[in-house]
Amino acid sequence: MTLSLAAAFCWLVVANLRAMFPSKDHHWRFAYGMMGIGVPILMGVFVQNGLWVAMIFLAMAAWIMRWPVVYLWRWIKGRFV
Repeated sequence: MTLSLAAAFCWLVVANLRAMFPSKDHHWRFAYGMMGIGVPILMGVFVQNGLWVAMIFLAMAAWIMRWPVVYLWRWIKGRFV
């Protein structure tokens, strides 16, 4: 297992564990931090393992952090439609 896949696995576990507990700001501060950490990990997965593995990691990350993805989609749709 490459270092980037190990980091991606740890990122997924930490995001899942944090999502299990309540938060006053609905996890938005944590989500911003995880996005900041997740982008370099995603680039590392892409460089070391290829496009398809990076796409799988991106899909899993989007599944865990679905609300930022939903709000991004709404923003894009409102901007261009």
